[in-house]
Amino acid sequence: MSTFSDPRVALVDATLKSVELRLNSGTAGNLSLRHGEGMLITPTGIPPHALDPEQIVEMDFAGNWQGRWKPSSEWAIHARLYQTTSAGAVVHAHPDNCVALAALRRPMPPFHYMIASFGGDIVPCAPYACFGTPALAETVIAVMGTTYSACLMASHGIVTTGADLTTALMRAEKLEMLARQYLLACAGGEPVLLTPEELVEVHGRYGSYGQQ
Repeated sequence: MSTFSDPRVALVDATLKSVELRLNSGTAGNLSLRHGEGMLITPTGIPPHALDPEQIVEMDFAGNWQGRWKPSSEWAIHARLYQTTSAGAVVHAHPDNCVALAALRRPMPPFHYMIASFGGDIVPCAPYACFGTPALAETVIAVMGTTYSACLMASHGIVTTGADLTTALMRAEKLEMLARQYLLACAGGEPVLLTPEELVEVHGRYGSYGQQ
């Protein structure tokens, strides 16, 4: 992704990266960055290959935007996450394996220790609500709270958050990998899940994992 300081350029680059990673296709999905007292978000209806930095929309959390380009129809999800968490970036995507799991309308259980890297013992699944509605935003907020950095969205897709775009996008990529692995495991039977005691140990390890 871009190393430029211009956040609009970074959003264009991240949008193209989401397609390269097969997280989105066509005009599906949307990305945003916290910006001042509001946010910058990708516009609605413009395919990634045609997206220019000047088309990135600046808006507040109440839905008011500047310029000629309309924000993504899912802007409310992004706004509510910025209002309720300390996230610096949000990614909404429709990757194949995550969507397949979201169609089952159930959370991703702790079949793998990396599930804990999203904040809890599962990756929750937000109940179904129609796309582009305040109700959908509220279902996402209700299941993610301040605990989770990702969730599935029933019969829809995923949302991930991060301190920056790189982190939010990496989480989306990791969630898609785990969804694929979980579905593969389910094809062979019932995956064995980590026990509560094992999850306590994993969360403890994550507390000191990586570059501190």
